[in-house]
Amino acid sequence: MAQSVTLDALDRRLIHALQIDGRASFSRIATVLAVPERTVARRYHRLRSAMVVRVVGLVDSRRIGMLDWFVRIDCTPDAADTLTAALAQRDDTSWIAPLAGGTRLTCMVRTPGPGSDDGRLLFDHLLRAPGIRDIEAGCVLRPVAGVGGWTGRTSALDASEQAALLSPAPESPDGPEAHAELSGWGEAEARLAGELALDGRADIAQLAAVTGWSASTVRRRVAGLRDAGVLHFEVDVNPAHFGFPVEALLWLEVVPAALGEVAQALSQHSAVAFAAVTTGRASVFAMVQCRDTGALYDYLADELAALPGIGRVESALVQRRAKRAGPLLLPTMGERAPRFPPRPAAYRTGHMR
Repeated sequence: MAQSVTLDALDRRLIHALQIDGRASFSRIATVLAVPERTVARRYHRLRSAMVVRVVGLVDSRRIGMLDWFVRIDCTPDAADTLTAALAQRDDTSWIAPLAGGTRLTCMVRTPGPGSDDGRLLFDHLLRAPGIRDIEAGCVLRPVAGVGGWTGRTSALDASEQAALLSPAPESPDGPEAHAELSGWGEAEARLAGELALDGRADIAQLAAVTGWSASTVRRRVAGLRDAGVLHFEVDVNPAHFGFPVEALLWLEVVPAALGEVAQALSQHSAVAFAAVTTGRASVFAMVQCRDTGALYDYLADELAALPGIGRVESALVQRRAKRAGPLLLPTMGERAPRFPPRPAAYRTGHMR
């Protein structure tokens, strides 16, 4: 469980730097922040050991032929905790949240693409699990906001500092062979992604041991996957540490003619941490971060109400996050958690967001 930590200005600058490049060296970050390298390393390890901040490697599902789903589960009150614990331990789930009220929870689930039965098996098992009354799944068609990080934690560095971190990283290989390994996704890539999902800053030697590749191959492959948009890095941190403890989930019914305008507007709203166009009754799903419930009201009544084509809005407050973008680092409690079919090894990858 994350300790109670207050983020100061340097912490926030460090977090913003890591959001720009999660694998940037401490020396490079220290140069941009104009502080000693030892200070940057000490700050990061303090936040990491307190489980306040973690860099996680995430894979774009669409680029490896897989699908992401936002799933709403209606269950009996006595089943909510055990179901949450079971889902949290899976490597194909993320963003698990029991909702305020006690009988519903939401999560993101990754499944193989169309034509595979593996995803259907998971949903079939969910429907047969004790205490589950109904599930509703919307397939992510396109993320439209928050993919590069929520603006609430990406406003601490000025434009010149951001540009310095966006320049090619020293880890990127040089020469004509630099992008020679972009094609293919197999067991070794899945192991690489799994290790980076646990720790996006894992060193090259550790990644080489996991994949069986040489250190130079690891460097080329990580750089190639990043250049191709398959792999990116996210800072996993609770928005409450930035003063935004109220998290709400929104399901928006939007007429097709207004989808583009609504998506563009959401990408500019500072309260929106993430939004995507999905299948289902609600064509847009959004995660919103607010300072308090009054701020949530203001967002719904002012910014969201001003958008055209929204016929209906359903909202729910998140009670807590049982799991965020990255895998759990500690085992969950839950002795009678329902069992679901395991994932094929080739699909065990970090999630998007």
